[in-house]
Amino acid sequence: MSETKTIVHGIYDDEVPLLEGVKKLRGAGIRIRDVFTPFAVHGLDTALGVPRTRIAICAFIYGITGTSLATLMMWYMQVSDWPADIGGKPNWHYFQAVPAFIPITFESTVFCAAHGMALTYLLRCWLVPGAKPKNPDPRSTDDKFCVYLELHDEEQMHTASEILKNTGASEINNRATVSISDKGIY
Repeated sequence: MSETKTIVHGIYDDEVPLLEGVKKLRGAGIRIRDVFTPFAVHGLDTALGVPRTRIAICAFIYGITGTSLATLMMWYMQVSDWPADIGGKPNWHYFQAVPAFIPITFESTVFCAAHGMALTYLLRCWLVPGAKPKNPDPRSTDDKFCVYLELHDEEQMHTASEILKNTGASEINNRATVSISDKGIY
């Protein structure tokens, strides 16, 4: 059993027709693989149906980790390892000592959250050394907008081409036809 897949790139000159084209393509039931733009386009995530990001959950976990590590470090240094009376401040077990530890706890929380989010972003987007770029048209880093479609039949291709043409795409490129079978891509 083999299936063919045609890759189509619709190139737009402006973001307004791009948004209109994305909405009409999704309305026609055509799956949009990705959209490449030179800058962030307001409303594109909603038009594409991209789900809300979960990086805030990761940031919270990284922040809690930083808070816990700072608290553990300060407890170990001030109470367990070398309990000293410095400047008349009481040891850890007195409530009055808590304000002295707030700056260190805050800085450690921010440090771990920021570095953890940066690493998570780089790994999630696969922005690592040696990774091949996914951008199909280098002009989309300058002044063009590219809609990347993977179509599975001739009817979808015809419908997508009509929608792209009617919404103001300046170019429509059929890049490749790939044959997929049970044994892999040929």
